[in-house]
Amino acid sequence: MLKTKVGYSEAVDAYESGVETAKMANVIENPQVGLFFTGVVQDQKQLMAGAKSVLGNVPILGCTSSAAICTHAGYLNKETGYSGMMLFGGDLEVVTAGSKKTDEEPREIGRRIAKEAISKLKGKDKEPDFFFMSASPANEEEYLKGIEDVIGDIPVFGGSAADNTVEGKWSILYDGEAFADGCVIAIFYTDGKMKNLYTGAYNETDHVGIITKVANRRTLVEIDHEPALKKYAEWTNKDVESLKGDNLLTATICAPLGVKDPIGNVIAVRHPMFGNDDLSMNIGADLALNTAIIQLANTPEGILDANAQTIKKVNELMNNEVNSYFLVHCGGRRLGLALSKIEDRIYPEVKKVIPDKEFLMVFTFGEYGSSEHSSNTVGGLSLSYTGFGD
Repeated sequence: MLKTKVGYSEAVDAYESGVETAKMANVIENPQVGLFFTGVVQDQKQLMAGAKSVLGNVPILGCTSSAAICTHAGYLNKETGYSGMMLFGGDLEVVTAGSKKTDEEPREIGRRIAKEAISKLKGKDKEPDFFFMSASPANEEEYLKGIEDVIGDIPVFGGSAADNTVEGKWSILYDGEAFADGCVIAIFYTDGKMKNLYTGAYNETDHVGIITKVANRRTLVEIDHEPALKKYAEWTNKDVESLKGDNLLTATICAPLGVKDPIGNVIAVRHPMFGNDDLSMNIGADLALNTAIIQLANTPEGILDANAQTIKKVNELMNNEVNSYFLVHCGGRRLGLALSKIEDRIYPEVKKVIPDKEFLMVFTFGEYGSSEHSSNTVGGLSLSYTGFGD
């Protein structure tokens, strides 16, 4: 059976924090991989060194989380730092790999690390069941494509590295290394049960347009041949000038944009991050020319309520046979809840629907996952909630 155990620490000393987290988690048979998450204020190499002193050769990978992590025991957001880990063991095999960004194309990096990971597999005739990925915010879609070129379209869960202030202080963590730009993966081979639900949990509005000009994959220049920022301001009854610069990032948390998958199962959220003087908008994920884009909407209370609703849906997918949960929650959503002074309700809302099971929640700047009958998706302002069972 697949087994998991969550460890955590708020020790001020980075090495000791890693030790405490790993010791708490290291109580399962045949540990295979530790998914490890920290803040940006502590020395991440020392955090991993502390964890490695307990776990030895067990691979550790993950990323920095935005302002907090959350476990079944509480909300960890001390300014002096924190660390958390979900350790996987039992009847499974996990192979890992990671790479800093190089001169290679991101898709080629994805292919390379996927090949490196499966080269470590003990039983060569096995087919993978699901995988974890974390990357820096920029090339997630291309890394994902490269990985899937090698291992196929199997379910993904995970998210992008984050910091507290969107300043690029984030790190990818891989077996003692910490780097700002790159990708890490863990590929799982197991009979254990896993279900992922990826959602933005926003409502569609009637404001829909066609993307008629894009620059560099992530700059939305025109909607319906009009400047994108101007069109968005009209849709949301806002003044264009008030949306320029990084004002756009917070102004769009409750009113982002979205694109649908080809059969309408998933609305992948596209978070406008920065309003440019030429009235284009920098977006937190890739865009496709000549496709529809929808203005979405929700309230802070609705964004908060989506946590419990999504967990309930995961339970339904798992037939209520969930032993633990790995919850990837967008850091931008967390920021919106903090600005609305209801961030402190995240933990009690989640605990209410997971009263007696372990979970680890991290706050990312990009979320990856899938929904029923959909392919793997990358987006922002989203939830990627995963349940694990026997």
